[in-house]
Amino acid sequence: MERFFFLLSGVYGFLAVALGAFGAHGLKATLDAEADGALRLSWWQTGAQYHLAHALALALAAHLAARTGGVAATVAGFCFAGGVLFFSGSLYVMTVTGVRVLGMVTPFGGLLLLAGWGAVAVAALGMAKG
Repeated sequence: MERFFFLLSGVYGFLAVALGAFGAHGLKATLDAEADGALRLSWWQTGAQYHLAHALALALAAHLAARTGGVAATVAGFCFAGGVLFFSGSLYVMTVTGVRVLGMVTPFGGLLLLAGWGAVAVAALGMAKG
């Protein structure tokens, strides 16, 4: 699983930087003309920040999976992967479409991200000292 998580980390990192740049340059000009544009742009920025942070967290999960071989690191990786899709993905889609009902998905993604960090802690407990 570590190879998959490292690969996904690279893809997520690339996309986070590209989408962050798109939000700052391309999307900003479009949303500035709309009444709720500043709010929607803040959703995009939040999505991009969490997206990039958890692309790195996926690399951490991959490293832990390689080092410990434990289930907890694999769980962390899948939680981070799904968390980014649901958390950041819902924020991106809400920003572009303005459909706020999609915000109901965002907390589920946040819970997955939290579970991923909890699984990292469990994986660390399984590591040999020294």
